[in-house]
Amino acid sequence: MQANTFSYSGSELDAMAEARNYYKWILRIAGPFIGSNVVEVGAGMGNFAAALLQDVPVSELLLVEPAENLFPGLARRFEADARVKVLKGYFGEGVCSREMDSIIAVNVIEHIRDDSAFLHTAFGALAPGGSVVLFAPALDILYGSLDASFEHYRRYSKPQLAGKLTQAGFRLEKIRYINFAGILTWFLAGRILRRKTLRPGQVRLYDRWVVPWASRIEQFWNPPLGQSLLAIGRRPRAV
Repeated sequence: MQANTFSYSGSELDAMAEARNYYKWILRIAGPFIGSNVVEVGAGMGNFAAALLQDVPVSELLLVEPAENLFPGLARRFEADARVKVLKGYFGEGVCSREMDSIIAVNVIEHIRDDSAFLHTAFGALAPGGSVVLFAPALDILYGSLDASFEHYRRYSKPQLAGKLTQAGFRLEKIRYINFAGILTWFLAGRILRRKTLRPGQVRLYDRWVVPWASRIEQFWNPPLGQSLLAIGRRPRAV
């Protein structure tokens, strides 16, 4: 783990606490690939972790969070849950005391300068047959003021993220674009209106009125593009 202190300057995490349907959407797709002993990298305020614990039969969850200003609240949120251990620091070699079943990074890998090194470390921390679940922003054309404000280094294309996973040694299990409807809203917010944050009311509105029907449509239709990418890689078992 890196020793330098870090505080997250983005302001969207409070708003994303309203994205309950959105997190359930991710878990409906990724849940079957998630094992019982799990690491979530960059757990933030614990919004996704709360949904994970509710919807997936996890027996052990390690939450890794480096931000000085986020870690105390994260630790308090899960202090009464015996399944959860919270670790302050960066994900790296030696973080996991044993090989894990799954590593999850939701809206995290775009914050990591050397994303290839991160994936190689994740590969080494997984047991054979273990999975990495990545949820990341998609499409370079959408990169705008919101991405810059949220400290994103990049947005991904499907071939780009798939290539990085296979180069790290993973077998690609699934990769698909998510949230076709969000392309227009993110483009307007970040490229036209030059917004720098998301407001809780805006996220709540989108989560309550758009996500339910969008997720139902995309259950039967794999969109050619989307605001985000969901990718799942598997560490091959020894032959």
